[in-house]
Amino acid sequence: MSSTPRILAFAGSARQESYNKRLIALAARGAEQAGAAVTLLDLRDFPLPLFDEDLEKAGPPEHLARLHAHFMDAQGILISSPEYNSSITPLTKNTIDWISRANFGHAGLAAFKGKAAGLVSASPGGLGGLRGLVHLRSILGNIGVLVIPEQVAVARAFETFNPDGSLKDAKQQESVENVGKSLATLLAKLS
Repeated sequence: MSSTPRILAFAGSARQESYNKRLIALAARGAEQAGAAVTLLDLRDFPLPLFDEDLEKAGPPEHLARLHAHFMDAQGILISSPEYNSSITPLTKNTIDWISRANFGHAGLAAFKGKAAGLVSASPGGLGGLRGLVHLRSILGNIGVLVIPEQVAVARAFETFNPDGSLKDAKQQESVENVGKSLATLLAKLS
């Protein structure tokens, strides 16, 4: 008897009207439709200072314990990552850096090792954040995360969403939802 896969989902953007926040909700819905329990977080609710070992030595930042607990509880991670200057956002990288450290009685990388992830992105540019996903895939792979091959990069994001948060292109929306479904299906098979 397999347990319900637990997935943590978030966008690497703090902007209130972020395209990536809309996109992660679609990927999360796909995971839920496949039977996963999804915790959708807004990183804006977990402000962390820029990672600095001196700050780390002084004690964990205020919101780190709650965020770390979410990562520890999850078997999989869904990330919608904006692209800044052909790479990932500082928010995404800073979150990974803080969570990857030895914290709260856990060894370094414990919140990532042996987990699986699915990636999507949205960008106003013509590549939809694809270059940033290459970097994110590399970072996650290097810290022990199995990143599924399916990914979606939504280009020209300023004109692709309906007011209700759905995508105007039904096939593209299905592809985004399928990233969540694929991650949930993989986790169910592995449990």
